[in-house]
Amino acid sequence: MIRIGIDIGGAFTDLVAYDEETGEIIWVKVETTPKDLSEGVINSIIKSKIDLSKVSSIVHGQTLVINTIVTREGAKTGLITTKGHRDILILQRANRRDIYNFRYDKPEPFVPRYLTQEVRERIWGDGTVLQPLVEEDLLTALEKLLKEDVKSICISFINSYVNPVHELKAKEIVSSYLKEKRFEEVLLSVSHEITREWGEYERTNTCVLNAYVLPKWIKYIAKLDDVFRSKGFKGNFYIMLSNGGLSLTRYVVNYPILTVESGPIAGVIGGIAIAEIIGERNIIVLDGGSTTTKASLIENLLPRVTSEYYVGRDRYNPGYPIKVPVIEIAEIGNGGTSIAWIDELGRLRVGPKAAGAEPGPACYGKGGDKPTVTDAYVVNRLINPEYLLGGELKIYRDLAIKVIKPIADHFNVSVEEAAEGIIKIANDNAANVIRIISVQKGFDPRDFTLIAHGGSGPMFAPFIAEDLEIRKIVVPFVPPGVFSAWGMLLTDVRHDYILTRIVEVNNNNIELINKSFEEADKKILEMFEIEGFKISDIYLLHYADMRYKGQEHTVKVPIEVKELKDKDINKIIERFHEYHERHYAFRLPSSPVQIVNFHSVGVAKVKRPPVKETIVKGGLDEAVKESRKIFINGDYLDVFVYDKIKIPTEVTIEGPAVIEDPTSTILVLKGQKAFKDKYGNIIIIRR
Repeated sequence: MIRIGIDIGGAFTDLVAYDEETGEIIWVKVETTPKDLSEGVINSIIKSKIDLSKVSSIVHGQTLVINTIVTREGAKTGLITTKGHRDILILQRANRRDIYNFRYDKPEPFVPRYLTQEVRERIWGDGTVLQPLVEEDLLTALEKLLKEDVKSICISFINSYVNPVHELKAKEIVSSYLKEKRFEEVLLSVSHEITREWGEYERTNTCVLNAYVLPKWIKYIAKLDDVFRSKGFKGNFYIMLSNGGLSLTRYVVNYPILTVESGPIAGVIGGIAIAEIIGERNIIVLDGGSTTTKASLIENLLPRVTSEYYVGRDRYNPGYPIKVPVIEIAEIGNGGTSIAWIDELGRLRVGPKAAGAEPGPACYGKGGDKPTVTDAYVVNRLINPEYLLGGELKIYRDLAIKVIKPIADHFNVSVEEAAEGIIKIANDNAANVIRIISVQKGFDPRDFTLIAHGGSGPMFAPFIAEDLEIRKIVVPFVPPGVFSAWGMLLTDVRHDYILTRIVEVNNNNIELINKSFEEADKKILEMFEIEGFKISDIYLLHYADMRYKGQEHTVKVPIEVKELKDKDINKIIERFHEYHERHYAFRLPSSPVQIVNFHSVGVAKVKRPPVKETIVKGGLDEAVKESRKIFINGDYLDVFVYDKIKIPTEVTIEGPAVIEDPTSTILVLKGQKAFKDKYGNIIIIRR
């Protein structure tokens, strides 16, 4: 049988397939179709010529959810909440990150005040009912929203995370009303079904964003499923989740917010797999894509998972919080199609706006009239105009020169020097992403190996390594431009469940701690049962979000999956002290310690494609494609250009050099050397 992974990027949609019988890896790239992302997915299937009747599973990572939120092109959404809390989305949080930032821009809620309705109900923080749900209020609120022609509704009551009884009842009433009055097209999201963490604003906003993208999401999934089935597909259709796992579409179809960062996360999973193969444990995974550059730091082969994720967060905007588990990843608008421009002070800038797939860089010849990073690469001959996508995509250097010339004229420099300025700024932007996830969080990037993938990642990486003194770079044996799609074939099915329950960690509370983890485990196993998995095939992981009593922020600490005894309490507390000191540079050994969130993870392992040794013999001369004059570091250099596939194993290439892959170009700078390992990875070492 065949397994398929499909990843949507800003400019290209990638497909990687693995034939379990022959061991063959098939990959294709097609242009992304921004107006209807599903068309690009379908085109990738058609181009691959794979018989879907022979496919056992399709794993899909998409950008529809995040793009819908960022572009604010979702459904008209209404919110029903507790009386007295109508302005929850407007008030947000008073404790701003930087209270002296005079350019602070308060985010505009996705549900305006007139579409927010209140009902009488109230539950105390301990879960007891203070005010029963008034059904008359609920129906009145619902009728008002329907008159405003909302297409999606979010129900989020205060303290429902600790006791969802009123939300359950409200869901039943609203669902019955919509069915009875023939409003079946109006969709419903309920906060406790998405997250059981505290934080009324964050939890409500998470539910609102789920409701906001839900109508478009359901249509998208239904269209893809229908097309796949019509072509003979009878296997499992999985969606990549932001927590680094997979879920069947029949489960995740109602919870699109769980997939908000699904595509980039697959690259992290692939990076961890490469690290395991080559014996590295501490890595930074760099994904240089068409429109963005993303990075994630992995310590001891364990991805860092957080439930504090923000869409659209930048220097001046706190962004929109989403309370779902997400592998920590930093992202910046900086990629191959990022546009270079001159700001009001006359400075050269790159990104965050991008040409994307339509019209794309000027050199694509599809009407693009703005200079991009890709155009700069072409001008300085770092990219072979005849070899992008193995020659499938024609590149026009004269068009790239034309759009970069105004920048050159502005600074009174040559076109090549202007192009190099664009490249260096893009490199600095990418290096800054690495700093965000390492230096700013107490890690030294020199202690990590950089695994670079994506169309532009292997071009950024050598410059980043020089800037941050990273000694080792790995460019995977898998074509870098389709690496995330390959990572999907390695991803396990995973579910997370987080339960807020504040418990002081001491021997008197062992029973309550065990009970809380058992409750979370039960919910996890129910999710897997819905998807048809055997409970015996699931293994569990436990984490606790812990803090010193009186603190606001928590630290996530791993906990053994077993019935905890008295002797385990001191071990847990000491582990928390260690993690807290790592994060905040101090510990308070005499302060009481609390668990705030009980985090249970369930994983069902998938069979991974085996990685085999591929020894290439022969001389280095056989891998030379040409000698090319490139412009780099302010001068023209004649360098050898190598075919990645033909490079012999363990033979050293001295920089400067260019190594070409159909989906990406790998640069080796002066003072660096490269070789191909026994698996086909390109290893670049700084001297």
